[in-house]
Amino acid sequence: MKKVLYRHLLSKVLGFSLLLFSISFYAQEEAAPTEEVVAEESADTSGGDPVKGKQLFNQNCAACHALNRKMTGPALANVETRLMEDEGLDKEWLYAWIKNSPGMISAGDPYANKIYAEYNQAAMTAFPTLSNQDIDDILAYTAAPPPAPAAATAADTAATGSTDSSGISNEILLGALAMIFGLLVVMLILVNKTLRRIAEANGVVLEKEKAEKRVPIWKAFARNQFLVLVSVIFLLLASAYFAYGWMMQIGVDQGYAPVQPIHYSHKIHAGDNKIECKYCHSSARVSKHSGIPSLNVCMNCHKSIYEYKGNPEGPSAEDLANGYTNEFYTGEIKKLYKAVGWDEENQRYTGETQPVEWVRIHNLPDFAYFNHSQHVSVAGIECQTCHGPVEEMEIMYQYAPLTMGWCINCHRETNIQVEGNAYYEAIHAELSKKYGVDKLTAAMMGGLECGKCHY
Repeated sequence: MKKVLYRHLLSKVLGFSLLLFSISFYAQEEAAPTEEVVAEESADTSGGDPVKGKQLFNQNCAACHALNRKMTGPALANVETRLMEDEGLDKEWLYAWIKNSPGMISAGDPYANKIYAEYNQAAMTAFPTLSNQDIDDILAYTAAPPPAPAAATAADTAATGSTDSSGISNEILLGALAMIFGLLVVMLILVNKTLRRIAEANGVVLEKEKAEKRVPIWKAFARNQFLVLVSVIFLLLASAYFAYGWMMQIGVDQGYAPVQPIHYSHKIHAGDNKIECKYCHSSARVSKHSGIPSLNVCMNCHKSIYEYKGNPEGPSAEDLANGYTNEFYTGEIKKLYKAVGWDEENQRYTGETQPVEWVRIHNLPDFAYFNHSQHVSVAGIECQTCHGPVEEMEIMYQYAPLTMGWCINCHRETNIQVEGNAYYEAIHAELSKKYGVDKLTAAMMGGLECGKCHY
């Protein structure tokens, strides 16, 4: 009988596996380009700066366009390449289209009229203030979005899970584990074959098990009426649950943060400079609506504040990552001057104004009545109760869900400020007798009656 040298066989297999792992590891290390190289190549071939392009895209394009999905306008990922290959259009056409799209439509440009007809005959907003370099930067961003900053903290690295402490990427580790697993399978097959040879050499007969005829699982399931009934009931209940949850989210815009035509930082105005909310939203004291302040309220300060100098210690790493530099905020002040027609050099109004189309954030249904003056002036509710920590928001967003249940819970839990509030003195005297309590909530005052909030 022939002897099988197991140690010799195992040493060969292990040695071969280590050799393959070393070759694959060093090949991936040398072949994988660094983020800096990729960023440099994309910047060299794009003809613009993708970092600046992202900022310009968010300011001017993001309201109607996304990179990879159709919105009000078409998706803009690789738009320059697509137009060149599919339509035979060059970059000069893009310059003309972005700066004066209505003019190209009226001039009879074929592709301009094709886009105009495809998107419900709604002409794209013209951007004559964008230079060719600005458009090149935007096209560079749409062709290759800028990579993440190279300087990442250890906490960020651990959170993303892209690399371990030794710098080896997860892809390499997974590949090595898959290779080791495959080698183990091969070793088990070889050991099985070797043991079978030994058994045959010793005259051992290995009987093959007779395969039992099994019923397919779907047939067994279909024959069991109880399981079928339970499964159908479960699927119906689950479908009803998810359908109810989806329908309850209709009209709930919590977290909605649109891009405004002029970037306004509540963090700087209400946070750093401690400007009171009701200085700008003065109508909240006396009106149903809080109102959007007119631009001349902004000019009360910005006639003199013509540039943003920031904090003495400089912008934070998060602000730099988002493009919120001193130059960015100064550029937004220039947009304000252009909108109001302010001649900065001669310190006078030119009369050439442009309306600013602010995007509304908080929007209640038409059948719901809400009065700001009743809550602000009478009840003394702070703005942050409904609008959240506005003084910390760089971009304003809807903090609360503003649903009926959310309002009712507030009415049930909020105590009326009776002390020093002449509006409630007589009411408090009567209701305290009725309920026998010292503290009254808005619900006790009729805050749960349907007619209070619905016409």
